[in-house]
Amino acid sequence: MKTAFIGLGAMGAPMAGHLLAKGHEVTVFNRSPAKAEAWVAAHPGGAMATDMADAVRGAQGVLLCVGNDDDVRATVQAALPALAAGSFIADHTTTSAELAREMAALCAAQGVAFIDAPVSGGEVGAQKGQLTVMCGADAAAFAIAEPVLCSYAKAVTLLGPSGSGQLAKMVNQICIAGLVQGLSEALAFGERAGLDMPQVLEVISKGAAQSWQMEQRGPTMLRDEFNFGFAVDWMRKDLGLVLDEARRNGARVPVTALVDQFYADVQAMGGRRWDTSSLIKRLR
Repeated sequence: MKTAFIGLGAMGAPMAGHLLAKGHEVTVFNRSPAKAEAWVAAHPGGAMATDMADAVRGAQGVLLCVGNDDDVRATVQAALPALAAGSFIADHTTTSAELAREMAALCAAQGVAFIDAPVSGGEVGAQKGQLTVMCGADAAAFAIAEPVLCSYAKAVTLLGPSGSGQLAKMVNQICIAGLVQGLSEALAFGERAGLDMPQVLEVISKGAAQSWQMEQRGPTMLRDEFNFGFAVDWMRKDLGLVLDEARRNGARVPVTALVDQFYADVQAMGGRRWDTSSLIKRLR
């Protein structure tokens, strides 16, 4: 399929690479041209454009991985005039569900499908092509986009109409926030108690407390290493979306609200770019 990939950050660049490796025709665009130039240099057969319209013109599928609601809105508005009816835009940015519904309506008016398709799995998942993609769209649009999204994912699931993918990503972030805070408290407690914490982790990871966070981040947290992907700044953006949605739908998320403030403490400590497991820093 002829595709365009917009946004070549830590997630987007490897995702676009997997898309090319799977045989799709890929033209990339990034607001900072140097990133697009570097991507093309590392991916023979790929192409770049210095203009958004040139990047997407003639594409059957456009994939986005940008920053926030405003970035997605601006990108879609710039891309739409150059897209033909029957094409699709799949947005991998984590945004509000309201934005997803707004973009779906805007695209539908021009005969273009819009799929909100946030991902989970972090930089490692993007690099390995093992992301989990949560989709909101109608079934027909999803059927067209799914084979493309599978280029860099281990699971691509349609969860309902527009906005459903973003709402599912919010559920994901609520889970992660609580898990990482609990793990941080457990490790800090064990350290204060004088336990051999690598040994404790090895033992409890074989029981009911086991989680991906414990197995992957527990050892690095003990080593005071926090350069493993998803940054605190981005987590706070995502939790802000959760809290906004909870105010709209009446959900009670007191633990999530508290952990959001703990992440604010980490930012104040200079940890804006530390990964999310850095919550333990404020307990030491």
